Amino acid sequence: MKHTNKDNKQYATVQNITDRINKERFFDSSKLSDSYTLLDYDEKKFSHGGIRLQGQFKSNDKKPLITIITAVYNGDKYLEETILSVLNQKYNNVELIIIDGGSTDGTLRILEKYNAQIDYWLSEPDKGISDAFNKAILLASGDYINFQGDGDGFYDTDVLEKLFAEKKHRSDLISGLIERIDENGKRLYVSKYTKKFNKRSLLTRMSLPHQGLFTSMDFFRTFGLFDITNKYCMDYEHLLRAYHDFPEVETNNLIIAKWRADGIGNNQELKIFKEYHKIKVDNNVTNTIHLHALNIWTLTKYYIKKISL
Repeated sequence: MKHTNKDNKQYATVQNITDRINKERFFDSSKLSDSYTLLDYDEKKFSHGGIRLQGQFKSNDKKPLITIITAVYNGDKYLEETILSVLNQKYNNVELIIIDGGSTDGTLRILEKYNAQIDYWLSEPDKGISDAFNKAILLASGDYINFQGDGDGFYDTDVLEKLFAEKKHRSDLISGLIERIDENGKRLYVSKYTKKFNKRSLLTRMSLPHQGLFTSMDFFRTFGLFDITNKYCMDYEHLLRAYHDFPEVETNNLIIAKWRADGIGNNQELKIFKEYHKIKVDNNVTNTIHLHALNIWTLTKYYIKKISL
């Protein structure tokens, strides 16, 4: 789906604007300034923007407010496409927060171009993707949070409308499908739909693709922010913290997003498997013998696949 630039009044992120906001919407408002920006930053290496600095917030309580978070570093190649996939959503209760790690390419020019449509953007050096995500969660006021990488983006303009048009009791985790694409946008595969999610699937893989997952603010309040020591699998670790008290997952047979094969974990399978194993051990998801057997099985499958290529 090609995303185009529309008139500003039609953008999803500039609907239902108010100059007031309830502090209770945030993860922890004590960590925010009076203008709902972060208190802790380095003025010499810091820049920011967005409509929040103009005192503009979201006001529609009839529908869930969806916060879209993008972490980026030197991502000017695809960032604009990602931004437009959010702005062009037909759903009209969307908040977009972008955290840049201090890019040196054209990323800041793109952020400034969409300054009047992005709720808030921040550019400063950080400690990696987990750190960027955590900053954004502190800044988020949405009922649900979704993460799109700077090479990713929503599959179509009506994705959020199909998921959230009706206000009803929802699970803490709402999941859909993702389309895996190569760097040129060619489809590699689409994740499989499962009507009833089984948490045991998490023992062998990340079975709730991040770009297709909407996590409630309540889930973050219960299980905390991301662990910044995880370089690749911070989303996986966050879910496994809840493994022994896992919430019901609402699954949807709908392609939510495109996941581009150009991220930090691309071609880093062995490092990812090592981090997976450590995460499972640290969170004590099953007994040690079972975990080591799973690790051996995972590595065996990987090497058999490599040999057969």
